[in-house]
Amino acid sequence: MAEQPGPDISDIGRKAGRGAVWSFLGTLVTRAGSFILGLILARLLAPEDFGIYAVALAATQFVMVVKDVGVMSAVVQWRGRLEDIAPTATTLTMISALGLYGIFWVGAPYFSALAGSAEATSVVRILTAVILVEAVTAVRSAALLRWFRTGKNAKAVLAGFLVNAPVAIVLAVNGAGAYSFAWGQLAGAVVTGVFMLLYARLPYRFGFDRQIAAKLLRFGIPSAAGIALEIMLLNVGYIIVGNIMGDAWLGFYLMAFNVSSWVPGIIGSAIRMVSIAGFSRLAERDEESLSLGVQRTVPLLIAMVLPLAVFMALLAHPMIIFIYGPKWELAAGVLRFLAVLMVVRMLTSFALDILNGQGATRSTVWMNLGHAAAMIPAVIVGTHLDGIRGAAIGQAAAAVLVALPLAVLAVQRAGVRLAPALPGLVRPAAGALVCAAVMLGLALLTQGSPLVQLIVAGGGGLLAYVLVVVTRDQFHIVSDRLVRLLPARAR
Repeated sequence: MAEQPGPDISDIGRKAGRGAVWSFLGTLVTRAGSFILGLILARLLAPEDFGIYAVALAATQFVMVVKDVGVMSAVVQWRGRLEDIAPTATTLTMISALGLYGIFWVGAPYFSALAGSAEATSVVRILTAVILVEAVTAVRSAALLRWFRTGKNAKAVLAGFLVNAPVAIVLAVNGAGAYSFAWGQLAGAVVTGVFMLLYARLPYRFGFDRQIAAKLLRFGIPSAAGIALEIMLLNVGYIIVGNIMGDAWLGFYLMAFNVSSWVPGIIGSAIRMVSIAGFSRLAERDEESLSLGVQRTVPLLIAMVLPLAVFMALLAHPMIIFIYGPKWELAAGVLRFLAVLMVVRMLTSFALDILNGQGATRSTVWMNLGHAAAMIPAVIVGTHLDGIRGAAIGQAAAAVLVALPLAVLAVQRAGVRLAPALPGLVRPAAGALVCAAVMLGLALLTQGSPLVQLIVAGGGGLLAYVLVVVTRDQFHIVSDRLVRLLPARAR
């Protein structure tokens, strides 16, 4: 009997591409809204409030990953009918989330004290309650990702944000401090969850099949552990800085880290919404298809990220001053180094998605354990030597010298060939150097006005990058598509 052909690589690419576009647009809108919300709250709240929120956010981001012991990722990656595993997966996510929330409710005072902010205890308990909502919707959200229906996912998230923002602002105006963030996000999560349930149209049933549960957990637990370590690595800086330097300095550090997270939050989140499902379908076909998919996407990812990192690193001071005001300028020195970390974050997160799609979830654990072993002491030493800037330098150094080499090694050991992607990195690297030179020169000529520096130096540097990186053929392809699209829109 002839072997059934696997899914066509071009069809997978088209579905993933459409999903990525919807995911990007949805993420862009919600992140833009979050940015505006951050501007408003930065003027209503004190740095100490941001510091308390940072402690609660660190706890929440960790529990959001491990809440379902990786079952959501296992559902996206599952080779087989979704209806067969949905009841068991739903049961596992509920049990896991309830147990984990109970642990964090009891442990919140100790966690907050460890981070140097005992006042954060109640905020931690409120904000981590988001995982109870997520547990109800996890399998349905995974189904939307599995089917590349990221447009529905984006609409649900946007609906949640439209509730989150007014709740947070009203509370901040009335003096709720860090509680503004917590209650706003919890209210938004409830609304998002309702829309997820409506969009997925997957019967909500509980059940338990021992064999299915074992398969889900064999994939899910290492996957959750790897991603949890990734989240811990992003948030451990908050705990260290808060413990050593206190809430006020932690507020500046959080502000810089939030700015450096804009690109991973928009581009990275959009990619992650489709990458695990896309790489899983490619790996289901054969190993060579997965390698080819990675080789095509890595140069594109780097080409998008590099100029933004240069912009953040060289124009950190005018960016922070113009957007948030002079009182936050101390965050700018931190942002310069976190821009380097941002690039590595994008690449290591992409590596995690490749490994999860391939099913090599144990490799994600070892990769992040190695990173943690280097980063934690680097941040502690850096903070003692040079405050929040030293913490950022420690994080960036550990990412470049340890995390990135480990990610490359793990992906190659999973059978993905990366060498054919190297020629595609030459133009982005050259473009980044030209961009930096142009941006730095124009920044020196426009000193005195943050807005002028951002427009002239930033715009000039980005234009120089485009001229170096985008080929004439690529420019013609894009322009031809736009020309064909415009008349259609006019009709």
